[in-house]
Amino acid sequence: MTRKYYPSLAAEVFTCRTSCGLTVKVVPQPGFTRKMAYFVTDFGSVHTDFQLDGQEYHVPAGIAHFLEHKMFELPGRDVTAEFAARGANVNAFTSYDMTAYYFSCVENFWENLKLLLEFVSTPYFPEESVQREMGIIDQEIGMHEDTPDTRVFEDLMKIVYNNHPVRVPILGSRESLRQITPSLLESCHRAFYTPSNMILCVVGDVEPEKVAELAETVLGTEERPAGKKLRPWQEKMQVEAPQCTGKMEVAMPMFQMAFKSEPVGTGMEAMKAEVIGDLAAEALFGESSPLYLELYEKGLIDASFGGGFETVDGCAMLTCGGDSEDGQAVCSAILSRGAELAQEGISEADFLRMKRSAMGRRIRDLDSFDSTCFRICAYHFSDFEYFDFPAAYAEVTQEQVQEYLKQVVTKERCALSVIEPKEEKEK
Repeated sequence: MTRKYYPSLAAEVFTCRTSCGLTVKVVPQPGFTRKMAYFVTDFGSVHTDFQLDGQEYHVPAGIAHFLEHKMFELPGRDVTAEFAARGANVNAFTSYDMTAYYFSCVENFWENLKLLLEFVSTPYFPEESVQREMGIIDQEIGMHEDTPDTRVFEDLMKIVYNNHPVRVPILGSRESLRQITPSLLESCHRAFYTPSNMILCVVGDVEPEKVAELAETVLGTEERPAGKKLRPWQEKMQVEAPQCTGKMEVAMPMFQMAFKSEPVGTGMEAMKAEVIGDLAAEALFGESSPLYLELYEKGLIDASFGGGFETVDGCAMLTCGGDSEDGQAVCSAILSRGAELAQEGISEADFLRMKRSAMGRRIRDLDSFDSTCFRICAYHFSDFEYFDFPAAYAEVTQEQVQEYLKQVVTKERCALSVIEPKEEKEK
């Protein structure tokens, strides 16, 4: 394994690529009893079009999430119970562009790591079990549809994007759910749950070489090609519609708004673009910004308000939201302030302060094993070594942030989603 030390972060990362193509990264934490492992595939809800073995696939929305559910089932075994018996907490999640399986424990780490590698790499999709899972996920879709925070964001994605699959909920729909078959699950697993499309990240007091050796023992030595993702996502930078409004049983109105941004790509340039977006968000509506204080004092926002720069494979956006009696007024104020910043710029003192603050937050996040594993894995799929982020901050300039605000924070790129309380007679 190769070792790289990061002096500014007082951290070291061990990396190797096993003979089966799996990337393994280990961040040693000597003296800590808790250990954490993430086993992640570069396959999320937006990846519904791909080629495998010369054949083109167009699979139903929600299949990545469905597959995540099904991976916890092995013939005659209860995976979750096995982890619990070994003192581990196991879980998983599906995002727009990756699926992660992870556990943490203070004992029996090697047994738990072996189990993680085994169950994620073993496809088992009997028809009866797949049908049963449909009912479970159907209920989950219903719960999400009744969750205001989810609804306001998913409604927003539908008016920001016209073609990119981020406009489709991660869980898919009840209609797409019923198109999923054991055969399609098998094809997705074969395409994307191959080691060359995955990463294993471990944080804790462990021997890095032993992690790689165990991975190779469980996963074998044969490297298989992954499916080739197809991305037929042609997007204009203007939003599809400026606003949408829904009604739900909420105590007060809530909103989410977004400014559509160019995709960030990969590598260091992508990381710099993310830093620029983060700093633009902080300058525009961050908690230390003049606008935040103004909106708060007027009662237009409260402690629920927040936002930042978001990226997904093939798209990016500046977002914010929270509870507000007048989301449109907040949106108008942010647009106005964006125009001022684009014209006047950001003072050097404010820029350096924001940079230090943003860097500090990222460094503090590394105290969390969970956050460290997640970020290492997510950025790996963007061809970026996450612990190199200080270099990206060092290269970003005030002028770049100002130019971003000028280009992105415009009416044409802005969309607003609002959820209003139902009237008494509508309930």
